[in-house]
Amino acid sequence: MALSEEERRRLERIEQELAVADPDLALELQAGALGRPAARTVYAILTVIAGIAVVIAGFGTKLIVIGTIGFLLMLTGGYWFVSSRRRRRESGPKP
Repeated sequence: MALSEEERRRLERIEQELAVADPDLALELQAGALGRPAARTVYAILTVIAGIAVVIAGFGTKLIVIGTIGFLLMLTGGYWFVSSRRRRRESGPKP
């Protein structure tokens, strides 16, 4: 369902007022769901779990390549988890 011209103008005005009133919130909303630290933490945990599953599959099939890919997935997920926790700590309440 498309917005009417009046609705678009109102929405643009609200966006501009938000950017002036709270620039940090406006930037966070523009980043979308992937910009939120909680979502990044969830993606990181899911990546680690997927990596563990792939490592187990590598052991089961006795293919080193599959186990290596799983290990790299686990490392990537761990890095994402640590970086998301660090971002959350840095973006916490400011004195």
